[in-house]
Amino acid sequence: MSERGPATAPSHESSPESPSAPSATASLARARHTSLLVTFILGGLTALPPLSMDMYLPALPQVTDVLNSPAATIQLTLTACLAGMALGQLVIGPMSDKWGRRRPLLVGMVVYVLATAICALAPTAELLIAFRLLQGLAGAAGVVIARAVVRDLYDGDEMARFFSTLMLISGAAPIVAPLIGGQVLRFADWRGVFVVLTGVGAILTLMVWRGLGETLPPERRHTGGVGSALRTMRGLLGDRVFAGYTLTGGFAFAVLFSYISASPFVVQEIYGASPQTFSLLFGLNSVGLILVGQINGKLLVGRVRLDKVLAIGLAVVLVSAVSLLLMATGVFGEVGLTPIATALFVLMSAMGIVLPNTNAQALMRTPHAAGSASALLGTSSFLVGAIASPLVGIAGEDTAVPMALVQLVCAVLSVSCFLFLCRPWQQRDAQTAPAPAGD
Repeated sequence: MSERGPATAPSHESSPESPSAPSATASLARARHTSLLVTFILGGLTALPPLSMDMYLPALPQVTDVLNSPAATIQLTLTACLAGMALGQLVIGPMSDKWGRRRPLLVGMVVYVLATAICALAPTAELLIAFRLLQGLAGAAGVVIARAVVRDLYDGDEMARFFSTLMLISGAAPIVAPLIGGQVLRFADWRGVFVVLTGVGAILTLMVWRGLGETLPPERRHTGGVGSALRTMRGLLGDRVFAGYTLTGGFAFAVLFSYISASPFVVQEIYGASPQTFSLLFGLNSVGLILVGQINGKLLVGRVRLDKVLAIGLAVVLVSAVSLLLMATGVFGEVGLTPIATALFVLMSAMGIVLPNTNAQALMRTPHAAGSASALLGTSSFLVGAIASPLVGIAGEDTAVPMALVQLVCAVLSVSCFLFLCRPWQQRDAQTAPAPAGD
């Protein structure tokens, strides 16, 4: 399959079969011309998962005490939200291909706000887990449709640059979320965190209502039902290269989420950092991810082939994961916090290259079904992350080996999918030769 050229604004003429095409085209034009506002809204939507997860992290010990439940049960509130965001994308992505981006997004955001408000009132751990699941299912609308909107508006290197730009906003969420959560806990209990999330969701819903027009014209929508959506997804998964980029990004995300799940215990309980030091290191790692993402978008994309940049990022992730496992197992003797924190910083910074480029490369192949493709991208990432999350604590809170081992295994799987499924050398050759009839 050959690479597509730079995106151009679609030209949709009015016809009896599509009477609303002029308004849809005008909406698409407005979306391009108000790109700063659209960028901020899409960044906010993609920031919902880290906000929903990371703002809640400082409150976990308090939730355990207040609801009188074991830590393992309370950790299920994280897994439930993550699983909800994974499964919700499978439903909402195809819906957005059929009904457009705007309506499913607004419905999802309203349900997210209501579910989050109920979380703030939950009297038991079981009820909190249930509504965290619903919160994740509804919040999936934001992240899956945001990617689909980017695919509607951009293509090629331009799309890769835009994904890197989004990281300025979405990448800031892991920095500010634990800090906001910690400050909220100074004035309120854990329920106050969900009150703040409810307010954030309500503001974002209003911004979507007022500032984000429809980007998928009626004539480009799918008309089939559930069977058609399933056939579309099956066709996407049958594309070896698309599946390769999807799995490459999914396993890379698992490396990231393993860090998010285990780092509060590893950094504080094993290496003796204070909560303030942990928050600082967490924030620095997020800054590294954002900065590298901007280097990717501003300096590398358009000058270096996307696959070559992606290969470099994956190599850095793999080397960092190996280093972490060697340090955790004592190969280098007794190591302190500084070497561990340095390796984590390098590993997380490399995600600024890996994540936007895997998304861009996968979506470049799917202009005909951006919602379904976005759903598969997001679902694979969140499901693999949900599976990896409990594994990092399998040996207790006194060793960093499980975290490092899970990260290394996921890094190896990510690199393997890139090499054996994406086969970037074949795509490079295809740029200088006639496109084959099929894979």
